Parts: sequence; structure tokens; C-alpha cells
Amino acid sequence: MILQKEIELFLEEDLGDEEISCTFIQSQNVSAIIFVKEDCVVSGLEIASAILDYMKISYKQLKAPGDFAKTGDVLYELEGDSVSILRAERLVLNFLSHLSGIATNTAEYVQIVKTAANAAGIDVPRIAATRKTTPGIRKFEKKAVLDGGGDPHRQSLSDMVMIKDNHIEIMGLERAFSEAKRKTSFTKKIEVEADTKEQAMKAAEIGADIILLDNMTPERIRETIALMEQKNLRNKVLLEASGGIRKENLKEYALTGVDVISLSAVTNDAKWIDVSLDIVKK
Repeated sequence: MILQKEIELFLEEDLGDEEISCTFIQSQNVSAIIFVKEDCVVSGLEIASAILDYMKISYKQLKAPGDFAKTGDVLYELEGDSVSILRAERLVLNFLSHLSGIATNTAEYVQIVKTAANAAGIDVPRIAATRKTTPGIRKFEKKAVLDGGGDPHRQSLSDMVMIKDNHIEIMGLERAFSEAKRKTSFTKKIEVEADTKEQAMKAAEIGADIILLDNMTPERIRETIALMEQKNLRNKVLLEASGGIRKENLKEYALTGVDVISLSAVTNDAKWIDVSLDIVKK
């Protein structure tokens, strides 16, 4: 959901107090198009449309979230007041450029693991984002990951309980898990971060729903999974790999047998897509 107050804050930041750039021209009805200047997976349409609606700009949306767009493809046909279109231009383009970049980047990660896993005849692990996102626009970045075929993971700390290394350092794993279990509703899952094979085994034994294999090498992950299978624990937990994973080594992690690969690179390494708005003469 996109709130009106969010749009107003975005516009306030972008226009400033004494905006002249868009107001020295004559107010008149004009037509325009928004188009991509490179191939991409499209995202950000919901926030772009909400801004256009707020500015009372009529539009025809020609792509849906998650669609592939080729260079030159038109995303929107616009008609409205010239001043309103110029005021909305940069804000709309910034969201489309940034979020389409994340969706495109995510789609590349998804395709790498899909190709590797299918060739090996194993289940395809999910590609998930992390909470390393931009404050204030996390929900838009997470939606872009979804548009790219990835998993948004947690939106906030309230979505699930994560027992991380600092919790374990303060309380110890078993006590931390016991306290988390006592305070957590049956509707929420508990995930334990483990950076050693021993921690992962202990987490599985005490009943963690998800185990995050943190900063483990692919070889160490395979060893951990093999040990879990020996002790009949593998099918009782969801295994997530994270830490130090990028496109260059993604295939190796895809072949380890984990269920989820989470990485900040899908959002943080994404290149902005070149998107433009042109006034069209009638």
C-alpha cells in the first residue's frame, strides 16, 4: 500500500520551497511517453502510477510489474498539465529506474540458480533479499525483488524471530531459543544463525524452524547438510545460506542443497535502468 503522505513527502523533498524550473513555462495540456532505454525487468509501476494519480495526470500503463521490456519499449502514455508532468517527471523516473534495476538484477540471480539446479537435477533454491535496504523505501525495494522472481524475505523484525550471533554471545544458543520460543506466537517461525557446523546441528536438535548458515563456504554447507541427513534432521528445517555470496560464486551455493540463498547484492549491487520521459507533439 502506498500512502498519500509518502507521495507528499517525496514531492516536498524533490520540489523544494521555491521551485521555478517547472513553473516558468506556460501551463497547457500536453502528451508524453515514459520509455526504457535498455532491456530490463520492469518494476516500480505501482508507486509511479500513484504519483501520476496524485498529480492528476492521465495515463495508459503499457507494462505490468515483472514484465520484460526491450530497449525503446514504452511504459506509459501520459496526458495532462505541462507543469504537473514536469514536476512528476524526476520522481517517477527515479523510482522506475531504481526499482527496475533491482528487479532486473534479481532476475539474473534467479536465472543462475535455476540453470545450475536444473542441470544438476536438484530443487531450485529461492533467491531472497535481506534487510540491507534503503530506509523509507524498503517496501518498494522488496516489491522489486518480488517482481524479479525473488523472495522479499523479512519486511521488518516483526515478521519472524531471528536469533543472531550477538544473541548467542549474550545468552547462549539454548537459552536464547528457549526465551524466544516462550515469547513467540505459534504463528511465527524462529530462525537461528549458525556460523559453524556444530551450531547448526544444535539449532536443528532444539527445534529451530530455519537455520541460517552464515558465511559458510559451499564445502562446509555440504558437510553440514550431510551430517543433518545422517541424523535425520535435514527434513525438519529450512536451510538458508547467506554471507559473501555474489554472482561469481552463486552457482556453487546453488548446488549445495540449501533451500534459500539470501544476499544483499540483489538490492545493493543493482544498476539503475535508463528510463526517460519525452513530451510528444500532437
